[in-house]
Amino acid sequence: MRLRLLLLLALCGAGIRAAARSLSLRGSWRIRSGNGSLELPGEVPGCVHSALFQRNLIQDPYYRFNDLNYRWISLDNWTYSKEFKIPFDISKWQKVNLIFEGVDTVAKVLLNNVSIGKTNNMFKRYSFDITGVVKAINSIELRFQSPVLYAAQQSRAHTRYQVPPNCPPSVQKGECHVNFIRKEQCSFSWDWGPAFPTQGIWKDVRIEAYNICYLNYFTFSPLYDNRAQEWNLEIGSSFDVVSSKPVSGQVIVEIPKLQTQQTYSIELQPGKRIVELFVKINKNITVETWWPHGHGNQTGYNMTILFKLDKDLKLQKSAKVYFRTVELIEEPIEGSPGLSFYFKINGFPIFLKGSNWIPADSFQDRVNSELLRLLLQSVVDANMNTLRVWGGGIYEQDEFYELCDDLGIMVRRLKSHPSIITWSGNNENEAALMMNWYHIDFSHMGTYIKDYVKLYVKNIRKVVLAEDKTRPFITSSPTNGAESIAEGWLSANPYNTKFGDIHFYDYISDCWDWTIFPKARFASEYGYQSWPSFSTLEKVSTKEDWFYKSRFSLHRQHHENGNDQMLLQAGLHFKLPQSTDPLRAFKDTIYLTQVMQAQCVKTETEFYRRSRSEIVNGEGHTMGALYWQLNDIWQAPSWASLEYGGKWKMLHYFARHFFAPLLPVGFENQSVFFIYGVSDLRSDCNVTLTVRVHTWHSLEPLCSRATKHLVMKAGEAVLLYQERVPELLRRCGNCTRQSCVVSFSLSTDSKLLSSANYHFLSSLKEAVGLQKAHITAIISQQEDTFVFDLETSAVAPFVWLDVGNVPGRFSDNGFLMTEKTRTIFFYPWKPTSMSELEQSFRVTSLTDIY
Repeated sequence: MRLRLLLLLALCGAGIRAAARSLSLRGSWRIRSGNGSLELPGEVPGCVHSALFQRNLIQDPYYRFNDLNYRWISLDNWTYSKEFKIPFDISKWQKVNLIFEGVDTVAKVLLNNVSIGKTNNMFKRYSFDITGVVKAINSIELRFQSPVLYAAQQSRAHTRYQVPPNCPPSVQKGECHVNFIRKEQCSFSWDWGPAFPTQGIWKDVRIEAYNICYLNYFTFSPLYDNRAQEWNLEIGSSFDVVSSKPVSGQVIVEIPKLQTQQTYSIELQPGKRIVELFVKINKNITVETWWPHGHGNQTGYNMTILFKLDKDLKLQKSAKVYFRTVELIEEPIEGSPGLSFYFKINGFPIFLKGSNWIPADSFQDRVNSELLRLLLQSVVDANMNTLRVWGGGIYEQDEFYELCDDLGIMVRRLKSHPSIITWSGNNENEAALMMNWYHIDFSHMGTYIKDYVKLYVKNIRKVVLAEDKTRPFITSSPTNGAESIAEGWLSANPYNTKFGDIHFYDYISDCWDWTIFPKARFASEYGYQSWPSFSTLEKVSTKEDWFYKSRFSLHRQHHENGNDQMLLQAGLHFKLPQSTDPLRAFKDTIYLTQVMQAQCVKTETEFYRRSRSEIVNGEGHTMGALYWQLNDIWQAPSWASLEYGGKWKMLHYFARHFFAPLLPVGFENQSVFFIYGVSDLRSDCNVTLTVRVHTWHSLEPLCSRATKHLVMKAGEAVLLYQERVPELLRRCGNCTRQSCVVSFSLSTDSKLLSSANYHFLSSLKEAVGLQKAHITAIISQQEDTFVFDLETSAVAPFVWLDVGNVPGRFSDNGFLMTEKTRTIFFYPWKPTSMSELEQSFRVTSLTDIY
């Protein structure tokens, strides 16, 4: 039942009396193996793997080949148990619930040897009525079933038709039938992660006792009335009314900074009840809207909601409210078939730039506030404004979304958060079905299509749109959007560049050739692999593992032919390491894969960014670039720009440049060199473009040219400069493609507006005059920041500064050093001494491996 309320009058709040008693069951539990041969203490929240590791019964699960060695843990049926006392008189409370915020995954729950329920969904909140079972002293058990065995059992029971894929590719070393269990899909393995199908109580668990009624939850959605030009707030509250009679009272909603205070009368009938409030925000106060990072402030307002009910019962909740609008624009584009696909925030078109988020660890009890903030701060520090929360992971904890709200990072999930800009029903299922990735029998195609529409359209989409009026819903990603809907929710060509979003991967073609990339409306996945740094790998490996073709290196690579593909792509433009020292060759190869990845993703991302304002052969108006992937789940080769634990790869430093709000982009087309100016700014600006040509053998520019003042249009990509390459080389004198490199930057009144970008005129393996650079550094300290004054003897491409396992990041890294000196700052994430930094510091450039 839904109770719709009208505004009555304004009153003041009052003191609060406890309306319920709560007992947390977090902390120490007992864990027992299936046959009882192993019993140990374990923490809740947590999982069996973590408990075994904490008791030194197993090694770090990520060490070497332990993902295979410890498969037995996931194949066993474990039991969690605990004895506890209720610290209050249980007889005085009408209703007592046992609440699990998250159980992983399939378990039978017993209280005092009485079965009170079952769980089979890792993502669901479970509440069991234990009023007639609970005592002063209690015992609780959760008898888990192996998720691997359960999934296989469910698959065998489904006999009408196949539900592919049955098993992951053998290179992933994973478990089968993950699509038959409501559990973190990547826990059975993925092409970037291990198989660790965990068991345990992975979120909070508690006892709730209450009388009269209980507030289960409340949600809210700010809505903007365009006609009245005013903000409103919809508030929904869920109650469990255990009183035998109706419960009456008042609700007071207060947002002090908006001078909004409103009071409502309610009457709650016995049973489960939902109260809906409609709050009008004071029109005389200017509401500051929430903006994504780089476009404005993330202003929020503190709100309290007080329920003053019969028998002096008072319930109060507080939250931060953000006001913003979001629209998905799919409309005709002049000069192009198809439809646009972009987002407006508060009526302003936003180019979405960022990456894809995966779970930060296989073991969620390792993911703490510090790690989340570190990873998300790195998103903001790299000039990103959007994360696509990948569908094969978990529903992230509230703190993840609260941090995104504060930092201005746009994501997907949870109704009350302004950072969520769209919901998506699934990841790649439309493409997998219509492009027949799993080679299904076409005689069953009608059944699969019917199932798809039933699940994602008639159920998920229907529920989401009914519950949330503030953001759009797309059925799949990638999708053709409105075109997919017109074709019956599944498009014959889900990767049509003239509609919706696309995913694009090509590891064989030359990534320096921008013509291989699709000029799509929106690129929500693309990328290239690299290896994490040696300091990250060293923690989970031994000396015998430290070469590129070692058993460990092959084991850690979960993407078919991934290691070979990285060398193939690197070899197109760079000389491969030739050292006879295996360790040196391994470190050089790691470095080169990061160079390759950074340069490839840079080229592709800059292509998408410069395509935002043009239509070429019917394609273009690209309004989003989200590379795959942001973070790592373990220490292994992957597409990530942040290593396991948060260390920045070279790609992440590059992202800080290619996602900059003002960016010059250089490229060639038929021997003509073009420079586009890309602006994410909300106002026009006058700029000067400076183009310099350098020779590889000199630290002095060969020639330089500055344009007159150019106008960079707000929110556009425009052509700033073009010149035929032969003419450019001739104008600069003694210069060839192999002996010279071009750099360019934007400035105004001699003040630099963008960092210098560059364009290679040939592959660096063909570079003429490139000399071994001897780079020295003088390190000093300014309060909490360290200063690196660098000096080089020669031009140095891809200069890489590394401080091993010292946590922190540099102000820049992986850069082209064309000047004799350069100052770089290091920002430690934890207290760090000068001696620690000096002992760990290493500098590498491309000339060191040639």
